Amino acid sequence: MDQIRQLVSDLDRAPRVTVEQLRLWETGGHQPIRSTVLVLAAFYGCLPGDLGLDDTGAVAGVVLRAESRHGDRAEVTPMSAIGERIPTAAVHLSHRVDAARRAVDRTLASATVNSSQLDHIDEMALWVSQEYISTPPALMLTRLLDLLAEVEGLAACRQPAAVQVRLSELTAMLSTLTADALMKLGDVTRSRSWYATARTAADDSGNAELRARVRAQAAMLPFYYGPVANAVNLCREARMISSRARTSVTHAFAAAAEARALAKLGADADADADAEAEVALRYATKVFEQFGGDSADDAFAFPERRYLLYKSGTLTALGHTRAARQVQEQALALYRDKTDRSRPPPA
Repeated sequence: MDQIRQLVSDLDRAPRVTVEQLRLWETGGHQPIRSTVLVLAAFYGCLPGDLGLDDTGAVAGVVLRAESRHGDRAEVTPMSAIGERIPTAAVHLSHRVDAARRAVDRTLASATVNSSQLDHIDEMALWVSQEYISTPPALMLTRLLDLLAEVEGLAACRQPAAVQVRLSELTAMLSTLTADALMKLGDVTRSRSWYATARTAADDSGNAELRARVRAQAAMLPFYYGPVANAVNLCREARMISSRARTSVTHAFAAAAEARALAKLGADADADADAEAEVALRYATKVFEQFGGDSADDAFAFPERRYLLYKSGTLTALGHTRAARQVQEQALALYRDKTDRSRPPPA
């Protein structure tokens, strides 16, 4: 009501519009006079006929009087002149178009992350993924949650598409580590929820490599806590997503994890799974030998030592204990070598 009154505030004896009048007009109880019809049409940015009101039934002789600013003499303003005093539908639409454009421009300019901030968060995420390998899970949780809060505070605001993608990638990585830490602490329910959050964030980023890696990592929870069939499904999904990039280490990771899960499923009296595990292991070996593993030293890497442990676990579940022991010794030697090199030299 206030907006309509403001629209005709400079007119003497301007049409009066109240809530009760609007109700009567909408129910057909009364027919507004022509001056009111024109005001309503201008306000809503449409033609009088679009309102379902008759703009020809005005009371004869009704005029609006505007007090002249040049003395006490009153001037009579005919009803035909109301269009000159009230914005037309076209003008009203133009104003809306301009206002909408300005709002969009403000939104596009409202980014709150600069390149330095994003680089800093990237460095922090890399640091926690490296520290994760040798830090107790309870301590890592506090660091991960602090960094997640920072990332989500930025992601909650509108950002350019490239920045939003990177923030989604960081959210997926940090959520995966949080889920893994909770799994190590035995909090299976919360771990499962965080893995689901990690998959959602990875899918939101559109990064196929990350989508596959998060799923392969999430398979660790059902592998250890069941049901193992869920681990197989997650690994297969990861392998399918990463299959377009056969140079991807993630593809080897997913294949090795799938073979290990199938072998464990077969050890639980599923004969078909044993045969599938043999095939999956051969495929994982071929992929890993062709492309090798990660040289990175963080929680998301899949280096040779990790691949050999997966292979050893697969062979053990398949009953090939002698071959499994040999592969395990190779893996442990690589782990010992890493530990020795990470220690400071003697004084």
